[in-house]
Formats: sequence, structure tokens, C-alpha cells
Amino acid sequence: MPAALLPVRSTTLRLRGPFMHLTRRNLLATAASLAAVALASPGLAADPIKIGILIPGSKSDKGWMESGYDGLVAAQKANGDKIKVQVIENINYADMEQALTQLASANQLVIGVGGQTQAAVFKIAKRFPKTKFSIVGGNAGDSLPNVAGYDVKQAEIAFVAGAAAAMLSKTGAVSYVGGMEIPSIVNAGKEFGKGAKYINPDIKYFENYTGDFDNVAKSKEATLAAIAQGADVHYHILNLGLRGMEQAAKEKGTHIIGSYTNYCGTDPLYTAYSITGVGFQVRYAIDQIVAGTWAAGYKPFGLKMGPEASDIVVCSGTPEMKAKLDAIKADILAGRIKVLEG
Repeated sequence: MPAALLPVRSTTLRLRGPFMHLTRRNLLATAASLAAVALASPGLAADPIKIGILIPGSKSDKGWMESGYDGLVAAQKANGDKIKVQVIENINYADMEQALTQLASANQLVIGVGGQTQAAVFKIAKRFPKTKFSIVGGNAGDSLPNVAGYDVKQAEIAFVAGAAAAMLSKTGAVSYVGGMEIPSIVNAGKEFGKGAKYINPDIKYFENYTGDFDNVAKSKEATLAAIAQGADVHYHILNLGLRGMEQAAKEKGTHIIGSYTNYCGTDPLYTAYSITGVGFQVRYAIDQIVAGTWAAGYKPFGLKMGPEASDIVVCSGTPEMKAKLDAIKADILAGRIKVLEG
């Protein structure tokens, strides 16, 4: 499988000198004493916590996977020698279980970046009960005592992105392209359309799914079809497939609301960005394991976890536009606007 691996350090303790003649009982007692000394000596650093990361797509996709990788880089910078990381990226779906098995065999925490890893994580986690697993993009449902699922709540911010798209559209038509047609991706698409109609009840909305987060040709085709019907602002949940949307928008002079990370000012194709905290959740999982507070179970993120977890940024938005979007976010948090799960 195509994989990028960071080596995992292994340490072997060899006994020499007087230790060679110790009885088993004395050896165990001496080992315990040495361990106690090590814990009490600030000069002796503990072994790093071994963390494995599965990034199914490309870490440079300008989307979900890149956001997850950026979170990993930030966590490495913050934790330094406290952690040792092994990464596998850009693999086929059929190879996911094998990749997770490799990571689980060598690490104390394994993070699956993407809801598409969830089924494989739950399968492998049963075989490695002493290894902890975190799923970035996990949904409520099955549970195991060694698995944490972090829900990014994409549908929440998709509603807000739809409202922003309606404000930005000059033609009164907007579009959405998703990858795999799974509940979280579909629900985000539905909420994007609802958010657009919240601002403009007469807006035209086009929704399409390519069946593949990375298929450039299909996402370009879907975007061109929407443009042909008048759409001038596009939203997405894609990985490398985003390249196809970019190609279509550039050719036809339309614009994109990006996902996951604020890159305002770097590309005129993008008029706004939604932040869905993929990297934030990767950092959260790592910070929790380092602090000793990691916990299994389902945990929703979304707007309630703050702007690093979920937000919208309009690159050249007016104060009035920001105020309206802030009010929509507040209404979602208060339950006055109800959105689908996902």
C-alpha cells in the first residue's frame, strides 16, 4: 500500500556487570528499585507516548486530510519529545484494516482521520483492547471501552456556510458537491441548502455526490453541471476531488466556500471558509493521551467547542454579514435553528 511511515523507536535494556549474577527474585526487586529511582529523578525522561495516525487521503488536499495533518504537526510542536508519531497516509479503502493493524501493533493511541475509518477502527479495536483509538469524524452508535469518537458536527457549520453562500451569490443559485454518499456527508449537504434558503427562500440549490472524495473528474463534472444551471458559489466535502471543483470554478469565473481551514487571501477562487476543526480534534486526542485524561465514548464538537472547532469566515465580508452569521450560529447553539446530525 502507498504509505508514509515515521519510524517507531524501540528500546532494549541489556543487563551487564553485577546484574548478570542476580537471582530472579533479586533481579525483580532491583528492577523495581530502579523504576522507583527513575520516577523520582527529574533528569530521567520518560519514554515518549507512541501515537499512530491513519490519514486515508492526501495530507496536502487543501481539505479534511490536510487539516488533520496540520493538527498533528501542531501537536508535535506542542508536545515535543513527549510523543513519538507514526503516520500512514493516502491508502485504498481495502487496505484500511491492514494499516490500522500495523499502527495498533506499535502504538498506544491510534487516530483515524475521517469517518470512513470508523468501521475498520471498531473491528481492529476489538483485537487490540489495550490500544486506545480515536476517530476524528466519528458518529454516535457502536461503543467499545477503548474507542473515542469525535463528531465534528459538519451539518451545523454547513447550514451557516449555506447562509453565507446565499449572501455572496450574485445569480441566486448555489451548489454543493459531496464525496461518499454517507449520512454525515448527505446531512451536511441538506443543511447547506437549508442555510441558503434561510437567507433567500427563492434561491436555487444544486446538490451532487461523486461517490469518491478524491475523484477530480467527477467533482469537476458535477460543479460544471451546477454552473450551467446558474450556480456561482459552491461548497464541498471533498478531499483531492476539490481540485476538480477548483478547475470548474476557475474556468467559469465562479467561487468556492472552502472547508476545514481559514486560508483567506491565498486564492481568489475562495470567498469564504468554513472551519470544521479536524486538526483541532487530532490535537485534542493527542493532548488528552499526554495529559492522561483520554476517555472513550462519543463526544460532539461543533459550534459549542468554540471557533477552533467550528466557525465561518467570509474573506471580505461586511460587518452586517458577520452579524447575521453570528446570529445564525447563536440560534443553532440555542436550538432555535435545528439541524441534522453529522
